[in-house]
This record gives sequence, structure tokens and C-alpha cells, in this order.
Amino acid sequence: MPRRERQKLERSLKPHWVWAIAFGSAIGWGAFVLPTDWIGQAGPLGVVIGILLGAALMIVIGVSYGFLIDKFPVTGGEFAYAYIGFGRLFAFIAGWFLTLGYLCIVALNASALALLAKFLFPNFVEQGYLYTVADYEVYIVQILIASLALIIFAILNIRGASFSGRTQFGFSMVLILGILILGVGAIISEDPSLANLDPVFKPGQTSIASILTILALAPFAYVGFDNIPQAAEEFKFNSKKAFGLIVWSLVAAGLAYSIMNIIAASVMPWQALLSQTENSVWGTGDAIESYMGRTGVFIIAIAVSMGIFTGLNGFYISSSRLTFAMGRARILPNAFRSLHSKYHTPYVGILFTMAICLIAPWFGREALLWVVDMSSTGVAIAYFFTTATAYKYFRWSKGETSSRIETVSPGRKLLSLVGLISSLGFLALLLLPFSPASLGIQSYIALALWMILGIIFYLFNKQRYNSIDRKEMNYLILEKEEF
Repeated sequence: MPRRERQKLERSLKPHWVWAIAFGSAIGWGAFVLPTDWIGQAGPLGVVIGILLGAALMIVIGVSYGFLIDKFPVTGGEFAYAYIGFGRLFAFIAGWFLTLGYLCIVALNASALALLAKFLFPNFVEQGYLYTVADYEVYIVQILIASLALIIFAILNIRGASFSGRTQFGFSMVLILGILILGVGAIISEDPSLANLDPVFKPGQTSIASILTILALAPFAYVGFDNIPQAAEEFKFNSKKAFGLIVWSLVAAGLAYSIMNIIAASVMPWQALLSQTENSVWGTGDAIESYMGRTGVFIIAIAVSMGIFTGLNGFYISSSRLTFAMGRARILPNAFRSLHSKYHTPYVGILFTMAICLIAPWFGREALLWVVDMSSTGVAIAYFFTTATAYKYFRWSKGETSSRIETVSPGRKLLSLVGLISSLGFLALLLLPFSPASLGIQSYIALALWMILGIIFYLFNKQRYNSIDRKEMNYLILEKEEF
């Protein structure tokens, strides 16, 4: 029987573009929109400790990613790694949940752009009222803004990975400059003061509970660094550099989150800030305006726009590459493994992402936030499979090996174990009812529906998926018959 066709992606991405894809995706809109929400949940210091501890744990998890990217520089990321470690069924599970996570974040970034427009131009945006979902009023202008962003970035991504990488780096540099200007403004202005950070933890809640509340959000806050393995097949450089890119993207993202939270909490006593912005469209924007006026609003608007653009761009890249890899393995329809005749990009995955996400703005932002909580679960599941696979192939000491990829590295085996345990810890914080960061009932319902849909989808496609012999499936997913 002739070998099945295996489409390949072009190698066109430079190291600093890949770093920007990871950093910009991890930051997205969250660093500029969520500070007042997080401060209310944990207090200023609780947020900073939780977010930096989350970055450290992500770096530990990144050790496993670095190893697997070097050994298998193919697109598909966690889908491929779960296949390597645990076989086809678990590869589908990892890919299914990660696809959901990527789709949710694309949709949320588009909705964040509509939220920004609502803050800046309320009279324009609040036109064409349609209905209310979970106390959030839905307007046709907001839907059009979010939809236009989704369409534009789909077109940009179809035009090629190098074009996306170049624009991502430019967006990231403007984003960083915006944060630095806001930080300098807070230092030289009269009102912002570190004394306003007191009490540093949320009153009535232990410091540990405050930190764990934010730590549980780390899979969502930092999802984006795993865009690096999704782009591995398109590296125009040695894949050994991947781990360094992961580390520096996480360090930069952790510092950006921390700086923005400190800035927001320092403008006035933070509990007063929360009371003042309780009914605000954008509490962080109000905080910046209080000490920098409309100039500050303009600067943070530019910065958050760059964050939204990097999030849209980065996760369009990842969602399309993941669905391309699953299509190449024949667990998704054949169309997903098709490449554009001119730009050689997985355009079907890009259009699929756009089509699904165009539905989201019609449901309102509050309903989307329920899905975000649930998508954190999917990301944590993907982290688990990656770290568990790396742990399986790292060796404590020399001895008989059954695979060419097994590597004697007790230090990295220990770190992969810590990453594995951390992934399970994230899942426990999200799924156990007594956890301070447990999902809400709406998120549990959404998670259950996605699982049911996945079971139906797998049963419908499993005959073709499982009929391919092992060597050929290795070739389709990993471009090698044995590993």
C-alpha cells in the first residue's frame, strides 16, 4: 500500500519572531484588563506572588517542552507528545481539549477589542441593543467590531507564517514600550504610592488561599508559551533554541503581568479603587486615567490593542497548526491538512477558527468568561501529557534503553516530575469543589458538553484513525517511522 500523503509547512520563522509569538500570546489582553479583577480576588501581593510562582512552574513545565521540541520539531505540540507517550486515544484527548482552549482565547481577544472600544467610545459602541446575557448587554456594534477583528487576522494569517511572525514582533515591542511608559508615569506622578498596596492580601482570606487563587489561573495566564511547539515545524533555526525562547517569553510575561497589577493597585488605596470601579467597563483603564489623564488612557489603549492583536495572531497560528496536525493524522477531516496554493499555510484551520469564533460575540462577554475558566482545564490537561511523556523518556541513570529518544538526565527527569505534579495540581485547583479556585457551575456544564461532543466526534472518526498501522502513523505525526 502506498504511503499516505504528508503535507509539510515551510521553514520561515526566525527566533525573535517565535519569542514574540509566545510572549504576545501569553500577555494578550489579560495584563491590561484583568488587574482589578485579580486584585479583588487576592490582594496586590497575592497577585504578584501567584503570577510569578505560576511563571516559575511554567518554566519547569517548559523543560519538558524544550526536550520534546528538540527531539520532534513537528507541528501539533501536545497532540504529538501525547501520541509519543500514550498512544492515539490520549493524543486525541490532548488535542481536543487544547483546540478548545485556543478557540476560546481567540474569541476572548476579539471580545476584548469590543470592550476597549466600549470604554473609549461608549456612545458609538452602545448602539443597536439586541439583548442581555448574564447581565451583560449585547450591542450589534460590539459584535461587528469583534467580527471584523476576527476576519482581518484570519486574512493576515493566511498570508503566511513569516508575515505573522514579523507583525507579531512589532506588536510586542509596542506593547512593552506602553507598559514601560505607564510604569514611569506612575513613578513620577504624585498620587500613585506603594503604600496604597496595603493590605497586601485580601482581607478575610489567608495569604495561601489568595496566592493559590491566582496560581490556579496560571495555565490560562501563560497559555501562549506552548505556541512555540505548534510552530516548531516552521523554525528557520536549530530547535535546541526552543527552551531558551520558552524561558524568556515566560519571564517577560510574568514581569508584564506583575508591573500592570502593581500600577493599578498603587494609584489609590486598592479597596477604594475596587469600589470606585465596581460598575466600570474597564477598571484598569480608570486606574490609569486617575493619574495620567486621557494621555494615559491613550497609551494603555494602544498597549491593550497590541496585546489583543498579539493574542489573536498567536492563537490563530496555534489553532490552525494543531488542527493541521490532527488532520494530517486523519483524526480530523482531510480538508484540515490542505495548504493554501499560494501562501502554503493551513488555511482551512484558520477559516475554521474564524467561523467558530464569529459565533462567540453574540453570546456576550460574561458567557465567554465561563468558557475561559473551563478552557484552563483543557490547557492543564495538555501540560500533563507533555510532562508525563518527557518523564517517561528521561532516565535517572544509564542502563538498557528501549528507545532512541531516551536521555540520561536525572535533573531534567526530576523537573519533568515536578511539572507533572504541578499540572495535576492545577487540575485539582480547578476541578475540586472545595478549592478556592474551583470552576463555577456554568463552567462545569460547558466542560461536560465539550467532553460529550469529543466522545461523539471520536466514535465517529475512530475507525479511520485506528486503521492506519503504527509506522505510518508515526510518519504522519512525527515524520519518522520509529522513535
